[in-house]
Amino acid sequence: MIGILKALGMPNWNVREIFLYNAAYLIIKGLIWGNVIGISLCIIQQQTGFITLPEESYYVAVVPIKLNFLYIFLLNIGTLTICTLLLLIPSYVITKISPVKAIRFD
Repeated sequence: MIGILKALGMPNWNVREIFLYNAAYLIIKGLIWGNVIGISLCIIQQQTGFITLPEESYYVAVVPIKLNFLYIFLLNIGTLTICTLLLLIPSYVITKISPVKAIRFD
């Protein structure tokens, strides 16, 4: 796809944008699923206490949970920012691909 877009004359920055938008979409989708599963497990633990600990070692019977949604929000924003910034390097490498080499099938 990259080779075809470049062969059709798309500028390098637009190819990088497509790559970064798709990557951000996948990161956000993963964050949403991770938050749904993780927060659900934390709420279940708060309500039922299904994860227990040996009291002689930990001095508590169940795993204590404290949900702070500000921390969860900041963690998600930090994760999205860091992952997107780290994907700038591969997007730069993508722009160096020659359209002829990308389109040719060996």
